[in-house]
Amino acid sequence: MLLPTDLLGDWDLARIVDDRAAGVRGTVTGRTTLTLTGPDEVRWDESGVMRFGGRETPVSRTLLVRRGADAHWTVHFADGQVFHDWVWGAVVEHACAPDDYTGVLGGVADRWTVRWEARGPAKDYRLDSVLERRTGAASDRHSVGPA
Repeated sequence: MLLPTDLLGDWDLARIVDDRAAGVRGTVTGRTTLTLTGPDEVRWDESGVMRFGGRETPVSRTLLVRRGADAHWTVHFADGQVFHDWVWGAVVEHACAPDDYTGVLGGVADRWTVRWEARGPAKDYRLDSVLERRTGAASDRHSVGPA
């Protein structure tokens, strides 16, 4: 099982977006950086370009992965709201009615994946992300920002 601290550094991001409701597939290519911002927090920044439905759009997001007093890690949105538990290789859920979201984190230290599926009255899509360690990025693996 990998922890967020095992994945610090820079990653090439390749994501397939399969919007089954609209019958459209797209991609996101870009970069993901995981940075230790304190002893119990990892910042997860993504940026790239989405190619979807004949359009190109810049995209970005920030997540925070925090370790609680019980040593359990939880992924949060940038606004602090809980997204899901950090569980490696098993299905996690995100409650966001009226749709159901399930995800899986998996892989090894130099190549890992994130899969999300959303199903419900408003959404029906699958996101498959592959993250591969950027060559020469090992020196960034243990950078620490302000605590």
